[in-house]
Amino acid sequence: MFIVVESGATKTAWRAVCEDGSVRAVQTAGLSPTCLDLEHTLEIVRKAIPELNPEGKHIDEIFFYGAGLVSPQSCAPIEEALQMWCPLVNVHFYSDILAAARALFGDGSGVVAIMGTGSNSCLYENGEITRNIRPGGFILGDEGSGVSLGRAFLADLIKGLVPSAIEEDFNKEFDLDYPQIVRKVYKEQAASAFMASLAPFILSRKDDRYIHHLIEDCLESFMERALERYADNAPEEISHKVGVVGSFGCACEEAIHELSKKHPLKFVKFIKSPIDELVTYHRSRYGI
Repeated sequence: MFIVVESGATKTAWRAVCEDGSVRAVQTAGLSPTCLDLEHTLEIVRKAIPELNPEGKHIDEIFFYGAGLVSPQSCAPIEEALQMWCPLVNVHFYSDILAAARALFGDGSGVVAIMGTGSNSCLYENGEITRNIRPGGFILGDEGSGVSLGRAFLADLIKGLVPSAIEEDFNKEFDLDYPQIVRKVYKEQAASAFMASLAPFILSRKDDRYIHHLIEDCLESFMERALERYADNAPEEISHKVGVVGSFGCACEEAIHELSKKHPLKFVKFIKSPIDELVTYHRSRYGI
């Protein structure tokens, strides 16, 4: 038996693959090394492992993919919690961008685009990440994401640039005045989540001319400032082939394909979450 884990800030997807090929799935709260201490991490692991392995069978390996795993120290609380429930198990830690790359291209090649609440990208060649343009976070970057679209909409809203009909709909749904918007963006901790939460409202009005251009600007910024730049370091058959991971990217698939006609990019695959493709990736190595 082996376990594949794909963790974000808010939720964690767990998959246990048994010797007979069957798969058990569990979802828990997010396992973020930057936000959780050992006690809270252990609480999440304590919920997941018994559901994944109720018979208490030997677990050979755990493959853990997540954001913020930048050093052995950042992995330590998660590894300690896993070892308490699965003694002597081999735990392998990988970044969230490698999760996206393996899910999209296996051990092949292409440009990886993460387009969710935030964004990230990399050049992936023969199973290795060879270049990563820094995402910059929701203040300095995150182009092509839910937060970037929400940020652009709010910037127009507070300056009176949003069409009146859309502004009225927004006020009815969110009931936020200018001081409340400023507080949520500049004072509260979950600023990026707040701005990204506006994306479904905006995307639902994509046929409006103003919204259409807002979405196009958001997507083109990501293409120009990140995705196209990988052509400097790789041949066209690699650097022009793009795969997308993330709910925001999948929601914008039609617009992305339309915009790609103006750019030297071919978008070949869209997946909301990498977890099931990661299971396939690791199953192939076990021959299951």
